[in-house]
Amino acid sequence: MTIIISLLLLASLLPHLTFTAHVSVRVVNGREDIPHSRPYMVSVQKNRNHICGGFLISDQFVLTAAHCWNGKEVLTVVVGAHDLSESSDHIDVLSYEPHPDYIFNPYRNDIMLLKLQEKVELNNNVKWISLPKKGEDVGTDTVCSVAGWGGEMINSLPTNRLMEANVSIMNNRECSNKWGRYYYKESQMMCTYGHGGSCHYDSGGPLVCGNTAVGVTSFAYVKLCNSPDYPNVYTKISPYLEWIDNKIRNVN
Repeated sequence: MTIIISLLLLASLLPHLTFTAHVSVRVVNGREDIPHSRPYMVSVQKNRNHICGGFLISDQFVLTAAHCWNGKEVLTVVVGAHDLSESSDHIDVLSYEPHPDYIFNPYRNDIMLLKLQEKVELNNNVKWISLPKKGEDVGTDTVCSVAGWGGEMINSLPTNRLMEANVSIMNNRECSNKWGRYYYKESQMMCTYGHGGSCHYDSGGPLVCGNTAVGVTSFAYVKLCNSPDYPNVYTKISPYLEWIDNKIRNVN
């Protein structure tokens, strides 16, 4: 029986799942973000509805999770937002660049670049975030953070206002032992633990350590986000830097 689920697909599968408890599934046990304190955050939307997070890594590229796009959908993004109910300026996606080796089940290479139709105007509310250096790893127990517009209840819609939570980096081998090697690939993934964490509609958002995005929110346990037994999993960005650089450098 499958025990993982993307933080996007969790919402669509809710009517078919049986949960053992009522849990909060926004950024779990989070707090409202200080407005525009994360100017790199992006809302990825379908039909003007939030479906995933993302983050600016240049003035024309958004990094998000590959599973946030099914290969056919037309997506738009909103940048510089805190309260999505007050945001109406959508930017079209010009091209979709999921990693060429992306696999859905089990997740592998769950990372995607979105090239925007136009370059964004950088200001206090819209800025990109730095990426790690090649081979750079974050130490176990480092305190980092996640943010997103995930829903407030297990069967609810996304929140309007951006939420955030502190998380700590889990030992990679411990995470592999908890998930098992079928689901978890140590060279591509990382896990967090703590009182708060990501859940559905938070897919694609960044795991931020210091001022650097080190991971992309990928998947969680099907029955409970932020589970101590099956911790939230993020795609590690550092192994993909060459691919990212090549795509951005070749922009026309």
